[in-house]
Amino acid sequence: MARILLTCGEPAGVGPELAPLALASGVDLVWLGDPRHLPPGCAMTVVADPSDPVPPGHLPVLRHDFSGPATPGRPDPSHAADVIAVIARAVDLAISGRVAGITTAPINKQALKEGAGFAFPGHTEYLAHLAGDVPVAMMLASTTVTPPCRVVPATIHIPLSDVPAALTPAALEQAIRLTHAALIRDFAIESPRIAVAGLNPHAGEGGTMGRTELDMIVPLLTRLRAEGMDLTGPLPADTMFHAPARAGYDAAICAYHDQALIPIKTLDFAGGVNVTLGLPFIRTSPDHGTAFDIAGKRLADPASTIAALTMARQMANARQPLHLGRNIPRGSGGVKPPVRHQP
Repeated sequence: MARILLTCGEPAGVGPELAPLALASGVDLVWLGDPRHLPPGCAMTVVADPSDPVPPGHLPVLRHDFSGPATPGRPDPSHAADVIAVIARAVDLAISGRVAGITTAPINKQALKEGAGFAFPGHTEYLAHLAGDVPVAMMLASTTVTPPCRVVPATIHIPLSDVPAALTPAALEQAIRLTHAALIRDFAIESPRIAVAGLNPHAGEGGTMGRTELDMIVPLLTRLRAEGMDLTGPLPADTMFHAPARAGYDAAICAYHDQALIPIKTLDFAGGVNVTLGLPFIRTSPDHGTAFDIAGKRLADPASTIAALTMARQMANARQPLHLGRNIPRGSGGVKPPVRHQP
């Protein structure tokens, strides 16, 4: 099976030093970046193709030369164009099938904007753009807790005051459909059970604390249940995430960012993995940033990167039946032909 590709991310962050440590995952991986940015003494072998063999214990490196060396902890805007090019190259390799999936190291959006006019809010939006502007959703999935915690916020990086207007029937339906399809395709769950959180305290408590649940969420869930989806809700968010509650569903759709991320970061801070749903290729990411304050000091914990690589491999394994005639269910997203654009 093809390797999982690990991108370099921001070269002044912890991404490069985590790459050789990620070999401990046991996942067959290849790193895409500038060999000069790897930590001194790193056992590596530059390869011409992602599948080329390397000696045991060596990091396979698919070379991508940057404009110059990197200084840990000091982002250089002159590297921005190359960071962006690495992401685009990774997508090309994934879509062509030369790698089984992508795990992305964290980037610094400010440096990308200053150095290359990066016009996207982040990794996820740029990946969706490269894939043909497909609809996507962000899932945070645990790896060390049982029952697992998988959460998908229907709205993401917007002010809390904007959430009620942004939580439209279309936005919520898209999150539900993308999640339902991904649970089947990427997590090998044949009959997904999805819980949907209410927006208001106590899920509105019959309209006494808000009517979003009665006026919008209930009718939407009723319609989707008629299609055969196993949906529960709207549920009070404060009682959805203890272990007995999680045992009753495979993923939770939440109304806004913190409603989703607070529980998973409390339950599995080091083991949480960011998964982009809806893409025509697999993409996972560690749930941490560039950590400039500790970059180059060999203090970075590889646990989240290892978890992200492991989940990417598991997802790639789950997708194999697709090549044997298994259908991608309606609403999966990410099936349009890819379109290449410059950021």
